[in-house]
Amino acid sequence: MTETQGKKLANLLREQDYEFAALPYGHFRATKGKCGVHYYQSGKLVINGKGAREFIEFLFEPLVLEEARLGYEEELNPAMYAPHFGVDEAGKGDFFGPLVIAGAYTDSALAKALTAAGVKDSKRVGSDRRTLELEREVRGILGGKCDVVTVFPAKYNELYGKFRNLNEMLAWGHSKVIENLALRVPGCPRALSDQFANPRVLERQLARRNVNIKLEQRTKAEADIAVAAASILARAAFLRGLEKLGDGLAKPLGKGAGAGVKAQARELFAANGADYLRTLAKAHFKTFREVTAGEVENRKQKTKS
Repeated sequence: MTETQGKKLANLLREQDYEFAALPYGHFRATKGKCGVHYYQSGKLVINGKGAREFIEFLFEPLVLEEARLGYEEELNPAMYAPHFGVDEAGKGDFFGPLVIAGAYTDSALAKALTAAGVKDSKRVGSDRRTLELEREVRGILGGKCDVVTVFPAKYNELYGKFRNLNEMLAWGHSKVIENLALRVPGCPRALSDQFANPRVLERQLARRNVNIKLEQRTKAEADIAVAAASILARAAFLRGLEKLGDGLAKPLGKGAGAGVKAQARELFAANGADYLRTLAKAHFKTFREVTAGEVENRKQKTKS
């Protein structure tokens, strides 16, 4: 929404007798019956509830947007509805847990089914429970036209020792998923992933696997429904992997790489040592070096003596 469109919207809502109220981080929220309009300071607009479709189709689009979009998604964004693979990862920034790369195939029918099921980028999903629910929806819709590669910490640390570069390792995972998908859906013409810092890294990995497919990389690729579906699959597999690794521990392994995770890592290291911590965590993280610094120094001293 532009500022001009926002003013048009506010005037329209007043004319339609909507009730206005304050909205955290927003310009306003307005309601009439069960239809709600939420206009945020970022420019994002959310219209929901009973009557939302009629409001959008007969008032918002003709009087505010001055163009029809609802029901024309495929015409407005044909690439998203054309056959292609979407690839995404989870766990990259988490100290504990696996790295997961997932891929999903969509065409027009599958894209519409996923959209209708409420599939969206996993970062926009409100809870782990909802992520796992959406994963079941995605798998039910796609059947076998998806793939997940889960790399647990022990293997992750071994691979990182070979690649010595996270982007190279991610490209290896992405290319493996695309290769697997190409075997399941032969003839798919295109694959889409988030933008790599160096696009040629993923291109080289695909060439090594002799995967002949048009590769597209772009920022915010998760706006594409195939990439969004892949992000749900990857996040759900990460959550299950994290739970599996923490099975038997006094408390679940933490997500992310913040202070709480660092404190937990210190406890686990103190009780079990660095080798054990490597089976739960990504050893190239700064957190690992900081937590195990004392043991590394002791080993150096013993070697000198």
